[in-house]
Amino acid sequence: MIRLRRTAAAALLLALPLSVAATAVPAWAAPAPAAATVRASVQLELPRPTGPFAVGREIIHLVDQNRTDPWVPSAGPRQLMVSMYYPARPGTGSPAPYMTPEAARLMLDLKLPGNTVPTEAVSGARTWSRTDAAPQHGRFPLVVLSPGFTMPRTELTALAEDLTSRGYVVALVDHTYENAGTTFPDGHTTTCAACDIPPSEQQRVALNESRAKDVSFVLDRLTDRPHPAWRYARLIDRDRIGMAGHSLGGAAAVPTMLADPRVRAGANLDGTMNVPVPAGGLGGRPFLMIGHPLAPGQEDPTWTETWAHLDGWKRWLTVAGSNHGTFTDNPVFFEALGMPQPPGTTVAAARGVQLTRQYVAAFFDLQLKGVSRPILDGPTPQNPEITFHP
Repeated sequence: MIRLRRTAAAALLLALPLSVAATAVPAWAAPAPAAATVRASVQLELPRPTGPFAVGREIIHLVDQNRTDPWVPSAGPRQLMVSMYYPARPGTGSPAPYMTPEAARLMLDLKLPGNTVPTEAVSGARTWSRTDAAPQHGRFPLVVLSPGFTMPRTELTALAEDLTSRGYVVALVDHTYENAGTTFPDGHTTTCAACDIPPSEQQRVALNESRAKDVSFVLDRLTDRPHPAWRYARLIDRDRIGMAGHSLGGAAAVPTMLADPRVRAGANLDGTMNVPVPAGGLGGRPFLMIGHPLAPGQEDPTWTETWAHLDGWKRWLTVAGSNHGTFTDNPVFFEALGMPQPPGTTVAAARGVQLTRQYVAAFFDLQLKGVSRPILDGPTPQNPEITFHP
């Protein structure tokens, strides 16, 4: 049976899994309703992080001189923008913006045909992180986050901020030319060149492998000695590194772990795994899979195959009443704008963020910090939406 998670590149909409056909347009991917225009004047706000640490954020620009951009070779070396989140001292720094206006406009126009949502409603969304915040003392595990195909890195801001508040350094990576828009320090914003490539199995594998190279390069630059690319790199515990992502970003955890032994634990949030886990597994490293439910009897063969080959600690969780976007910031914004979620969605936006944060953090607490998290042992009355498989 097929667990639908894939889609054609140009048709990957906010609420669609990576597998839904381009003709299936959900309610919140249709032209924005009038209510959204009226309510766009409200201040959009992400849920507050749950950990004890204040959150600092710094954006860094990385250039891989040893690799030509795979989607636009004429652009020269592969360039990446990365948001670095770190535990900070309370009361320092100034509010960090959600995203640049041009990146927000491109995202809204791509995802919402006939878009009527003012750009500033999204670009001006309130975050809980601070720029130029003084860092805490100590060393913390590093988690790399990778967004879904066509989505900017900002779709995982709520998760990044929460992990940081719980005592992690987070590197949130934009995969240039694979999303609606990435803004660089000189002010120019790239668009989604990869969206114009005809979708195929070969293309999906190429995207996964490219992301694995992006993540390994980011790790190289963050952990380089004696000249790391980030001024607060001393905060990173190089022996405790994990990766998580949404959709394609989650699927890319597999090829990344296969290519890079530094990544000790991986988590996939609702992404079809086009690069299979080999029969030999991932060298005993732990892996978490969290997804939305499908029709009775349906399952994604890439998930069942992956599950069979995982040779370390593993969990496969399904969130009842969720959809593909549940694991991102997007439902929080669209719910506030009065835009309906896809049919069958019963998990409120804030609850989706809460569950995603709770289980992803529990996974990395267990695997990177050695802290016991009983919610990973089986169903709990507090979280009736979570089903453990198989």
